[in-house]
Amino acid sequence: METSKKEHFRRTLREIKNLPTLPGIVTKLTKMAEDPDTTTEQMGKVISKDHILAAKLLRLVNSAFYGFPQRISSLNSAIILLGFNVIKSLIISASIFEIMEDQDVELWEHSLGCAVVCSVVAKRLGLNDPEEISTAGLIHDIGKVAIKMELPQEYEEINQMIREKKVSRLTAEREILGLDHAEVGGWLAKRWNLPNKLIEPISCHHDPRLAKNEQMFSAVVHFSNIVIRGMGYGHGDDIWVPPMSQRAYRLLDLTAVDIDEILDEIEDKLWDVKGFSLEIQAEQTPTPEND
Repeated sequence: METSKKEHFRRTLREIKNLPTLPGIVTKLTKMAEDPDTTTEQMGKVISKDHILAAKLLRLVNSAFYGFPQRISSLNSAIILLGFNVIKSLIISASIFEIMEDQDVELWEHSLGCAVVCSVVAKRLGLNDPEEISTAGLIHDIGKVAIKMELPQEYEEINQMIREKKVSRLTAEREILGLDHAEVGGWLAKRWNLPNKLIEPISCHHDPRLAKNEQMFSAVVHFSNIVIRGMGYGHGDDIWVPPMSQRAYRLLDLTAVDIDEILDEIEDKLWDVKGFSLEIQAEQTPTPEND
């Protein structure tokens, strides 16, 4: 592949223009979070001004992949429970996945499913910040959305190669673009000033060995991505299940009993998530009453 062509794709994806810029609210909240005198109530008030966003946030917080035993009914409670980094990431998710729900339901469902597995595994391992790991799972494939929107022709070529040559999306991306969606997702996460705890699991979810500081988080997202693909949950044309990194598997140190119990728990939660996904799709389908 010509180096100049590869550089063109790299530059195009680094300077993304078609994805929506982050809502102004994220910039405002970022500034507020840097001020030690900012209260949870003040943050909640800012988010509440955008009624649609506030409703989406509460819906995400109450969905199966966080699995809180009690219903979270206020933004203040959500901010206290999840922390600012997760709330910021969820605002991004609510903005970006609006496009995904319209354009790629399979990818949206895969992302939700991956978040469920991340949550279950993180809690099983007793890791700190399981909600943050779950959020990393939710947005780990954001690079796919960027490629689809910025390079539509090449995206179709990638899909064609997947179908005709029976290769994985990762292989096709590297062949056609000279890079892959994990790398692109990492650039996006950096551009949005997400914390390293989210950047590395996104950019390293196919190879956790590349993570410098967040190997465990990256290993959980890597494992969860493979598990949810293996279950055939939201895969689209790309039916290939990526290979498991042995290093990641050793790092997680899960027994056969652990894995059996994790799979049982995931099965239950996926039913809830499927309902959540269908509910969103139904809301986006115009009804005669709303026309």
